[in-house]
Amino acid sequence: MIVLIAIAVLVIIFMIAGIRIVQQSETVIVERLGKYSRTLSAGINIIIPIIDRPRNIIWRYTREGYDGRSYVIKRLVNKIDLRETVYDFPRQNVITKDNVVTEINAILYFQVIDPVKAVYEISNLPDAIEKLTQTTLRNVIGDMNLDETLTSRDTINSKLRTVLDDASHKWGVKVNRVELQDINPPHDIRDAMEKQMRAERDKRAKILTAEAEKQSQILNSEGLKEAAINKAEGDKRSKILRAEGDAEARICVAQGEAEAISLITNAIQNGDPVNYLVAIRYIDTLKEMVSGKDNKMIYMPYEATGVLSSIGGIKDMLDMNKS
Repeated sequence: MIVLIAIAVLVIIFMIAGIRIVQQSETVIVERLGKYSRTLSAGINIIIPIIDRPRNIIWRYTREGYDGRSYVIKRLVNKIDLRETVYDFPRQNVITKDNVVTEINAILYFQVIDPVKAVYEISNLPDAIEKLTQTTLRNVIGDMNLDETLTSRDTINSKLRTVLDDASHKWGVKVNRVELQDINPPHDIRDAMEKQMRAERDKRAKILTAEAEKQSQILNSEGLKEAAINKAEGDKRSKILRAEGDAEARICVAQGEAEAISLITNAIQNGDPVNYLVAIRYIDTLKEMVSGKDNKMIYMPYEATGVLSSIGGIKDMLDMNKS
């Protein structure tokens, strides 16, 4: 009875040991007597204990310690994670094309697409990916100047991803993305760059100020020019209107005089209207001569007798018209 119970217990233990539960997005490489047998998928799988054994693989984990720092832990695991994995590599010093030592750290996103190759084509996948990333980063940065390195992150990321993806393809790994987190030149280089940036900004500010002053002077001169043109146009228009007004006034005066002469001619039927007009002009002239305050002496014009005779003639003409 004891032997049967022992056999039953061994059978149960053997059956339990042969059951493997694989979670979603994970897989297990199974070897039979040291040789690759099959790849277990997600769910419940049955293996033969002792004969079948899961193959271990080194995997890299990042843990945050009590001091707030991140620590890298490497463990032997028998399950391969098929999800996208993030590797945050430590900072490293690289030399640019213009011989400037720069501190750079990168972050890598990759995914295991062929677990068999990830197990059998490389002995230590995390170290291989890390060393490959570091050497590739040195090569890419070594072909670029410091200014290009600081302004061409997208180009660097694209080159790194292409090189890493080609190199890691034989390991069953797909590199999806590479990002440069920090690029830190030496302190003296940063000071020089800040001074250069400040000088460039001052230069741009002075150029913008000069351009603004130039534009202001141009606008002021254009305004003065337009104002002078408008003033000249106004003066011209004013003179034209004044001349037109004077001409119309003279025409009106001339028309009035013509009508007056016509009326005088019609009124004087048997006489000469010229004498009448001459006499009126003489009388108006005499009024102007004696109208001043300082006029103390009155001179009779040389033709005064003619004026008097004209006045007499006017009287005779008026009398004749009345009769």
